[in-house]
Amino acid sequence: MIATNYSQVRDNLKCYMDKVTEDYEPVIITRKNNKNVVMISEEAYNNMLENMHLMGNKANYDWLMESKRQFENGNVKLHEILETKDE
Repeated sequence: MIATNYSQVRDNLKCYMDKVTEDYEPVIITRKNNKNVVMISEEAYNNMLENMHLMGNKANYDWLMESKRQFENGNVKLHEILETKDE
């Protein structure tokens, strides 16, 4: 994670935006009175929203944790993926 001030971001906006989108590196933009902001990519933002939605529902969370436990205990089956021709 990169932390920098507003002036640096303003003077080098493209560079910081490239870091965020290409390197998946969040940027904390520091401001007076602890009113900082964080710059993240749209992809990271969408992933965060999806995770919050999935983990925010107790039934989903429990199901995911049970699936994870089964996977970690080796309770998995491998299947060959069959491709179909598009019509």
